Amino acid sequence: MQIHREMEIDREKITAQKVVDKYLGRDVKPVIMLLDLFREHNEKCRKLSGNGMAPATVKRYETSLRHTEAFIQFQFGKSDIPVSEVDHKFITDYEFYLRSERNCCHNSAVKYLKNFGKIVRIAIVNDYLAKDPFANIRFKFEETDPCFLSEDEVQSLIDKPIAIKRLAVVRDTFVFQCFTGLSFSDVKGLRSEHIISDNDGALWIRKKRQKTGNMCNIPLLDPARDILDRYKYHPVCLKNGVLLPVISNQKMNAYLQELADICGITKRISSHAGRHSNLSFGQKTSELHIGNF
Repeated sequence: MQIHREMEIDREKITAQKVVDKYLGRDVKPVIMLLDLFREHNEKCRKLSGNGMAPATVKRYETSLRHTEAFIQFQFGKSDIPVSEVDHKFITDYEFYLRSERNCCHNSAVKYLKNFGKIVRIAIVNDYLAKDPFANIRFKFEETDPCFLSEDEVQSLIDKPIAIKRLAVVRDTFVFQCFTGLSFSDVKGLRSEHIISDNDGALWIRKKRQKTGNMCNIPLLDPARDILDRYKYHPVCLKNGVLLPVISNQKMNAYLQELADICGITKRISSHAGRHSNLSFGQKTSELHIGNF
């Protein structure tokens, strides 16, 4: 009778055979650990990287895994917990942890929770979880106004003498984004095969967007072409087969703010601002020039 009542509470499908199995201990299931399930998922993602799944998406799941590991250690003092212990409180505590301890902004926290939500769905489908811990929880992205630079601000970046190599590389990468409208991930993955010539001999960037898979055709203006020529024989470019020695997005954003301070730009810029400062089809792009840095 006790087993029957527990099955009713857990909303299990009750049969005489199941009751007997529980009574005799024949229904014992292996304990599935949360982080083991997460790592198994990420391993599959890595195998699909570049073949149906964008490398940036794979990296985001890896970051989400690290945040989840840190949260479990912080909240429970353990290296892992059973999937079955993930409940509504776990989700709300995890959100609070991301925003308070990790200093994530609202949208970043929502992204990591959505990544974690996929692991929860896998657990539910495989009967590792009886209830959805995300039930009655709704996370929405907040609308943001994308930051961008004016042509004068871009020119101030170009004209400023930069003796520090790491800042010079970041400046060039950002300016290249401004003249192409490419995102950080698309610039990082730019290769020689993405540069084509039309019937008139003009050069174009023809590349699928990593985020959407849509093909883009972008004129390679002289300022952007000069930047590519500057790094043609850079060791990182030669080693990785890319056209620009792009560093990590996190470091680039930190260095960009340093550059903004040096150039007297008061806006808080990031690599994302380069895409929104698109000068590919501007009226004054011929006036902007790339000098010798």
